Amino acid sequence: MQKNQSLSGNPVPVETSSTVSPRSSRDELRALGKSLREKCPRSDHSIWEPAEHRRDPVALIEESNQGRMPQLIPIRHGRMLQSPFAFYRGSALNMAADLAGTPTSGIRVQACGDCHLMNFGAFATPERRVIFDINDLDETLSAPWEWDLKRLAASFVLACRDNGLSEDDARDAVLSCARSYREHMAEYSRMSVLEVWYASIDVDTLMETIKDEETVKRMQKRLAKAREHSVLEHDFPQLATTAGLAPTIRDNPPLIFHPQEQEREELMSRVHIHFAQYRETLQADRRLLLDRFQLVDAALKVVGVGSVGTYCAILLLMASEDDPLFLQVKQARPSVLEAYAGASPHVNQGERIVHGCRMMQSANDIFLGWVEGEAGRHFYIRQLRDMKIKPMVEVFTAAVMREYAELCGWAVAHAHGRSGEPTKISGYLGKNDSFDKAIADFSKAYADQTERDYEVLRNAARAGKLEVEIEGQ
Repeated sequence: MQKNQSLSGNPVPVETSSTVSPRSSRDELRALGKSLREKCPRSDHSIWEPAEHRRDPVALIEESNQGRMPQLIPIRHGRMLQSPFAFYRGSALNMAADLAGTPTSGIRVQACGDCHLMNFGAFATPERRVIFDINDLDETLSAPWEWDLKRLAASFVLACRDNGLSEDDARDAVLSCARSYREHMAEYSRMSVLEVWYASIDVDTLMETIKDEETVKRMQKRLAKAREHSVLEHDFPQLATTAGLAPTIRDNPPLIFHPQEQEREELMSRVHIHFAQYRETLQADRRLLLDRFQLVDAALKVVGVGSVGTYCAILLLMASEDDPLFLQVKQARPSVLEAYAGASPHVNQGERIVHGCRMMQSANDIFLGWVEGEAGRHFYIRQLRDMKIKPMVEVFTAAVMREYAELCGWAVAHAHGRSGEPTKISGYLGKNDSFDKAIADFSKAYADQTERDYEVLRNAARAGKLEVEIEGQ
């Protein structure tokens, strides 16, 4: 091994071509992936059989409630009781426990961990392009790639049932999703590493491929609205009030609220301390950008279904009286996959999520960072809204559901291709639809299981074993 001099004058080792392990060729990786079918045939992915000692679904929900704000847990239960699909969205831990017992090829990627169809959407890149991608990575961790695809596929069956679509429509949507994943993974397997990394799903280009005219019109309208969206003209009047000497976040209990006066002062004191620590996790140029704003207020916020009860907040910053910025603070708990896929290498769970975003998403929020707060709680921070467009799944027809499933399959393939070996995964998947059909069979069986688990939750609520608060009542 050759040696160079370091700045201190001491020799440092330099790797030469003789010491670097040669990478496998594409043909070797594809053959290796294909060979994994001997250990785990593609047809095995159709199997869903509850484990003999499968844990009670309500017990897992209660376990996932640990560490949440007690006063918000009834709201979480109320949201999960809206439908089997809502229950599914809030029970990522339940499915993680079940997926751990399903067959896998042995190939790992940076996984989403909570890959259901509502965790995708369009958002702006720092260059102000609008892309489609996974947008919720709270549970991200290195894990088998199949786990993401199975959770995504089952979510389509449940969403189709929620919309009153037929079982054939649901199966078609899942087949579209799995086929899109397989075909795009094959495409990424033929690209260079950097080509895969630089690739993205541009919404403007995407609309040219959509066949349903009504869907295109709706997307164009929502995209135009998102591009016209202004923090000052839209978010600030909705989320803030200027009734006092300085602007503050508007209370909307129980979803957005400030603590009592004394606690509020203590909260702001702590927030300023931790905000300085968060600032240090940003790139130098973004720290300079953030420094142009002043932190003026913070309030607690209830978000999502699975996140209800975790410690989340909104921060209001002002660069001037007409230049606001809202940041979202979300608690980062250990991934639901950790007990089954291994611990995160990151000490701070917020850093785990930031790492997952950087590995899986084509572009990230410019203010994405992390911090450790009071009582050892971990958090990550990003902009509250930045041209974000959520899918209106509740109005999807069968045709739109198929196209959306295809798009989600594509996005997951790209996310996995960035962190994994797309050629090896593609070799395992092959060119025919054997894997697609297996995933379709699994997703129906698991959706049936979810509906049974949902009834267990409903019965527990009716029996008074769970405290439930239905919003608006």
